[in-house]
Amino acid sequence: MKKTILLRIALLLVAMLSAPQVWAAHDESEPFDAKETIFGHLLDNYGWEVPFSHHNRIPLPIIVCDNNGDWSLFSSHRVMHGEEYNGYFIPAEGEFKGKIVTRDAQGNIYRPIDISITKNVMALFIATALLCLCFIPMARWYRKHPNGAPRKWWGFMEMIIDMIYKDLIKPILRDDAKRYAPYLLTAFFFIFFINILGLMVIFPAGANLSGNIAVTLVLALCTFLVVNLTGTKHYWKDMFWPEVPMWMKCPIPLMPVIELFGAITKPVALMIRLFANMMGGHLIVLVLISLIFIFGTMGTAVLAGTTVLSVAFSLFMNLLDVLISFIQAYVFTILSTIFISLARIHGEGEKEHAK
Repeated sequence: MKKTILLRIALLLVAMLSAPQVWAAHDESEPFDAKETIFGHLLDNYGWEVPFSHHNRIPLPIIVCDNNGDWSLFSSHRVMHGEEYNGYFIPAEGEFKGKIVTRDAQGNIYRPIDISITKNVMALFIATALLCLCFIPMARWYRKHPNGAPRKWWGFMEMIIDMIYKDLIKPILRDDAKRYAPYLLTAFFFIFFINILGLMVIFPAGANLSGNIAVTLVLALCTFLVVNLTGTKHYWKDMFWPEVPMWMKCPIPLMPVIELFGAITKPVALMIRLFANMMGGHLIVLVLISLIFIFGTMGTAVLAGTTVLSVAFSLFMNLLDVLISFIQAYVFTILSTIFISLARIHGEGEKEHAK
């Protein structure tokens, strides 16, 4: 009985914390704007949301440079609620909505050079710090105990590392496994960490990094550079002079163009796959929670029924997103491993192994 009560309380707390930005955005004196609330949570901004308080945010540093070359550094709380500070402000609508802007001598609004520490940038720092806190002490422990077996948290992390390396990287890359394992393991855990942090909504979590196409673009670009900068001569030969009939590569380089196009589309597929899956998961949860307020004007009975269904499906999607967070990190890693393996082909024997 006690376990059942505790489970219900835990589920209620998860439901309350599943989307506090959506709840906080609702002001009884104003109609609920689902689109504004949902995309306000998903997109980047200059402050970190405080649970259950839509107007109060944790300020972050704004660093900008105007057309005259003058740099300015100030806290985002000075312009957070529509105020203007030293000529800088954040418009609530228009072309530069949500972005820091200023005016030139003629009064025209323009965007300055902006290298501010936004929510997503700070989340990158936090995710990187967590990776360092997890793995640097673990590496030190192994140096002191080369033949030891870690327990508890370190043992759990070793199990995941061992699974990724021995079951994924080693069978595909074989002799090159140790060379590329640091990058592939770093990519896996970084993506997994930012995915999990994105499911939480309380600082220092809550940033939708994997749902930001700029972040997934950089991750895919890293794989692209590793693949193409370390590819063997056979890889480049197959790209520019593949083993096909002569008429398919000369005088019209049909197959080389197709091979080159394929090399470019591989990182694009990595970028879109990760971005679309994680963005879709966040979007579904926020839409389900928004249904509570959308149907709230239709009466108490409708509101009660909608609330129960929305919270139930949101809990289900949150639990599913935990699994998807791991799967997407795993898929990105295995595809990167395969792409690297294809670029490390040394001859016919390697081609058969790659197949």
